[in-house]
Amino acid sequence: MKKPFSDGVVSKKVSGLRGTAAVPGDKSVSHRAIMLSAIAEGETLVTGLLEGEDVLHTAQAMRAMGAGIEKKDGGWRMRGVAALRQPEGDLYLGNSGTSARLLAGLASGFPVTAVFTGDASLSRRPMRRVTAPLSQMGATFEGDTLPMKISGGNLKAITYTLPVASAQVKSAVLLAGLNAAGETVVIEPQATRDHTEKMLRRFGVDVRVDGAEIRLRGGQKLISPGTLQVPADPSAAAFPVVAALITENSAVTIPGVMINPRRDGLYATLIEMGADIVFENRRDMSGEEVADIRVRSSKLKGVTVPAARVASMIDEFPVLAVAACFAEGETVMTGLGELRVKESDRLAAVADMLSGAGANVEAGEESLRVTGGKVRGGCTVKTHLDHRIAMSALVLGMAAAEPVAIDSAAMIATSFPGFIDLMNGLGAGIS
Repeated sequence: MKKPFSDGVVSKKVSGLRGTAAVPGDKSVSHRAIMLSAIAEGETLVTGLLEGEDVLHTAQAMRAMGAGIEKKDGGWRMRGVAALRQPEGDLYLGNSGTSARLLAGLASGFPVTAVFTGDASLSRRPMRRVTAPLSQMGATFEGDTLPMKISGGNLKAITYTLPVASAQVKSAVLLAGLNAAGETVVIEPQATRDHTEKMLRRFGVDVRVDGAEIRLRGGQKLISPGTLQVPADPSAAAFPVVAALITENSAVTIPGVMINPRRDGLYATLIEMGADIVFENRRDMSGEEVADIRVRSSKLKGVTVPAARVASMIDEFPVLAVAACFAEGETVMTGLGELRVKESDRLAAVADMLSGAGANVEAGEESLRVTGGKVRGGCTVKTHLDHRIAMSALVLGMAAAEPVAIDSAAMIATSFPGFIDLMNGLGAGIS
């Protein structure tokens, strides 16, 4: 194996994973819970909040614009502010694209000027897809990437058809629409995550969904629901799930995972591949359906993933590609153009990770084709500061013939603090 980088982490083959894995709260729901609590009348206690760096950057930005946010009473207490205030300095958002895009929408609705900054990775990510509709509503922007200056207030409602499936763009427009004159309409040709619509309703906002149209009337007051419980993140759960599937003699349970039908594409695909996955104890948690996921090691077979399913599993393709390496036959994934503009060019990063480990992989402009078989490993994966590439590579090492190293694990804390300890607690060999 190539020598790892100085701050690298190595994952070794294991005979099986067993136990219960309590994964962090859902990242998407956590962001929205903070933002809406910050502008709602009253105080909200949020429990189960993901305390990763991305979410904490959102919390700090809302504090800077006047909201009261503190960790207290077994959760996070958030005191809303009627109108966002002018921040005294730049708002640093780290690596969080969700923070940048959703806050652009929220801040646009108030008469404030704010400068968003981020790390090197976030500063390369395109913001034009968000600033274009927000500019039509009356906000002004300087910069199509971070650093980006936003001046908001005096918005007018628009009808906007999403050119590409994007829950972040939809959410940005809806959040701006809260303070826009008239009725904002977003038309999405392909259904995307609906956490914003669900969360707005929890705060008393009338959001109407009629087929592909989402309608929201401006000027509505947000009222705190008092308490919110964030369910476990299905994207985070994907890593112990796939690790258990591809390592022999594994049996893992992950409690309280959100199984929103617009987020379950990975699990539907894995079950089609022959995965032994069972959803137990289905229940409601703050308006989202959750279940305990029980998974056992399984013989997988290759499948073709329907392009229509991409939006429901866009963050899970790196770890699905790892599962495909150990499946019999060929797994084909298409419609993956969105992966080119994530924290890294994830399509290229996944192809490099798998080919470096000796897997049979072929990447197209918007596609990935993986043929299962023995995976050599014995490589160091360049993560490109992408947390999902880092975690996927470590899962790969748990079933590869030789260890797999990553150049750095530092960025994993953006979405899954405690990942390595959790996996090692199940029996992984990450050092």
